[in-house]
Amino acid sequence: MSLQCGIVGLPNVGKSTLFNCLSNAKAQSANFPFCTIEPNVGVITVPDERLNRLAELCHPERVIPTTVEIVDIAGLVKGASKGEGLGNKFLANIRETDAIIHVLRCFDDPNVVHVDGSVDPVRDREIIDTELQLKDLETVESRIAKVEKQAKTGGDKLAKIQLGVLERYHEALVSGRSARTVTFESADERQAAHDLFLLTAKPVMYVCNVDESSAVNGNAYVDAVRAAVKDEDAEVLVLAAQTEAEIAELDTYEERQMFLEELGLKESGVSRLIKAAYALLNLRTFLTAGSDEVRAWTFREGMKAPQCAGVIHTDFERGFIRAEVIKYQDYIDLKTEAAVRAAGKMSIEGKDYQVQDGDIMHFLFNV
Repeated sequence: MSLQCGIVGLPNVGKSTLFNCLSNAKAQSANFPFCTIEPNVGVITVPDERLNRLAELCHPERVIPTTVEIVDIAGLVKGASKGEGLGNKFLANIRETDAIIHVLRCFDDPNVVHVDGSVDPVRDREIIDTELQLKDLETVESRIAKVEKQAKTGGDKLAKIQLGVLERYHEALVSGRSARTVTFESADERQAAHDLFLLTAKPVMYVCNVDESSAVNGNAYVDAVRAAVKDEDAEVLVLAAQTEAEIAELDTYEERQMFLEELGLKESGVSRLIKAAYALLNLRTFLTAGSDEVRAWTFREGMKAPQCAGVIHTDFERGFIRAEVIKYQDYIDLKTEAAVRAAGKMSIEGKDYQVQDGDIMHFLFNV
């Protein structure tokens, strides 16, 4: 299940520094706009302590975590929706992602040029949001022109649903609201909305890039961002990208933890961001555990056992018979699969079972 989060923001807000911390890739980071012209893609391991605990019990030959792809997209500027600053190409790169990580500069540094001359993360957010909204408005108006006649004169039920969805999006966008602020009740409406692939319908997380002294409690810039997005269904995460870069260069886990403790942090900002990005995509993890391999597998919340079996292999879904399920905590408490079975803690589930985060699964199938 390959899913992507796109890192966006104005030039020089710390996107590439953050991307380098996340992926150890070599995205160029320089003090001028458009140092990232092609999107950089990093495959990011999702931290999960459960894998380590299971590995201690199973002693497997290998441990395989789950991953999310992070895409570093070049800095957008005002006018991007009309092609300014290579805007059309960058907007196309955003459209291909599943969620948006919007980096906002929340630090003062006279040595790092701001494209608009001053630090104001609320203004910066509005610039990016406006460009994305304008591009979505262009898409919506184009679609309305195509389906309006068909919906009003042709008796096409699907076209009527599509037109209703488009009109509600149009109302929101012309009033300066993002598409994600619009909700739909019926499954048909939600499908029609999904099929539009609007930029501002994507889930978003705002990352406030602060200086080291603000890494724990934030600052006035962060407070302003939180106030500005309080009515949005969006998460705000505080992170000091430059400090994270310094932590990433330390050789050992112990050194990195000591650095974090000195700052008053229990966990690195990068680790928190990866977990938050995973949750932003509405993703969960089921596990497989044995002497050969302990592995995390990604699934969308709400998926049932056959669909999750298909995550491992399409044959598993096609020939699904049943699933043997162990709750993670039961395995940790009882230490072996045999002990779990003996205690009656393993459940046998059929096609309607909705898989839960942390379930340890074994699928039986016949093709």
